[in-house]
Amino acid sequence: MTEPSRTEPSTTELSTTGAGASGHRGSTLGMRLALAFLGIALAAIALVAVLTAVFSAVDVSSLASRQRAELASAFAVAAGSSWQLNHGWVSTDLIPIVELAEQSGVQLQVRDAAGHAVAATSGFASAPGPRDSAPVVVRGQRVGSVLVGLTASGLGAADDVLRTALLRAIAGTAGLAALLALLTGLGVARRITRPVARLISVTRAMAGGDRSARAGAIRGPGELRELAAAFDQMADTLDHEDKIRRDLVASVAHELRTPVAVLQAGHEALLDGVIEPGPDELGSLRDEVVRLARMVDDLQTMAAADAAVLRLVRERRDLAGIAAAAADSLARRFEAAGVTLNRLLDPAPVLADERWMHQVVTNLLGNALKFTPAGGTVTIRTGLAGAGLAGAGLAGAGLAGSGAVLEVADTGVGIPADELPRIFDRFWRGQAAAQTSGSGIGLAIAAELTLAHGGTLTADSRPGEGTRLTLTLPGA
Repeated sequence: MTEPSRTEPSTTELSTTGAGASGHRGSTLGMRLALAFLGIALAAIALVAVLTAVFSAVDVSSLASRQRAELASAFAVAAGSSWQLNHGWVSTDLIPIVELAEQSGVQLQVRDAAGHAVAATSGFASAPGPRDSAPVVVRGQRVGSVLVGLTASGLGAADDVLRTALLRAIAGTAGLAALLALLTGLGVARRITRPVARLISVTRAMAGGDRSARAGAIRGPGELRELAAAFDQMADTLDHEDKIRRDLVASVAHELRTPVAVLQAGHEALLDGVIEPGPDELGSLRDEVVRLARMVDDLQTMAAADAAVLRLVRERRDLAGIAAAAADSLARRFEAAGVTLNRLLDPAPVLADERWMHQVVTNLLGNALKFTPAGGTVTIRTGLAGAGLAGAGLAGAGLAGSGAVLEVADTGVGIPADELPRIFDRFWRGQAAAQTSGSGIGLAIAAELTLAHGGTLTADSRPGEGTRLTLTLPGA
């Protein structure tokens, strides 16, 4: 039975199979991501723009203040020259200074030492805006002062133009930054949503029956690459389990065919009177019925073990006592098969569900018995990890670590190295299964129940020499 080859949805399939949901959800997710990027960028841009505008306004105001101070000093010197020339204030001699101020777009007022206005530009009294003053000093004596302000048509207009230009530059830069943020957000959103859309498409393909669909290698953030890899791993696991189930159906059908055929032929022979219903004939039919019942029991045990994993009742128990009870329950089968069962049991306290741990040990012993020929030996040992197990001659005894250990070693046919990693898979049966009965779930159930107890179950085997199964559980 061959596994179906993997297929990956093409770009066309991505746009068609997921058009209904993936396109809508992808665009919504992409738009939300883009808007989120834009919102964050706009908040940052607005903050920068406001701070820039505030600091720029402060700088422009400081520049205007320095201009007024310098103008006031210059006009104070000119007014001082006029006072010195006339040995006092003469309004007509201040006319050139006033005209120069008006031509320069400056509001000017000259005051005497008493603070009375001597000369001023027209409209000085009603001119808005801040004013700066400077003293008029002649030969170290203050003889008056000048007040200076900037008009809206002069240097004040230049300041306003500078402010406006700065604000326009800030607004333009903010707009360009917002556009770049939007484009970046759309790009990032597309990078994120493209692999998401691919995963949605692959999921829908699998839901539609294409079990070979895979996401494959995708380009995107690390989390999405991990998600795609996990999805493919899940799909591979499902394929593997499906193959195991198909193999189980084929195996069970094969196993059922023989007893059913024997039962059918025997009953027809009895009904047709070909044979007489003697003890041998009826015993043969009974053996086939028992064989069928055993198969049903195996499947029922598997289902019960699945449910038990979810509701184990762990209590302090001695693993040696559980092992002894399991060995007692199989003693007659070992005797009938001509296989010697050796018990080397040291105390090993654990926290375990006694019923299901008994099932684990029974499965391990039953597996060893199945593959050990008559005259062989199966040895079961228990003890504490790190302290050595009973029977120092066992290879691998004295395991490192802490907890309790149980080992089941046999002198059977052994397991090939290439089959060893699969012996705990459900329904898997190796090459030696052709000579034995069973459904291949005993070790799988044992491994799952061991894992549910927080322990591990490992195997070591050499073909022709035997197999050792080692169960390790946390100590109590």
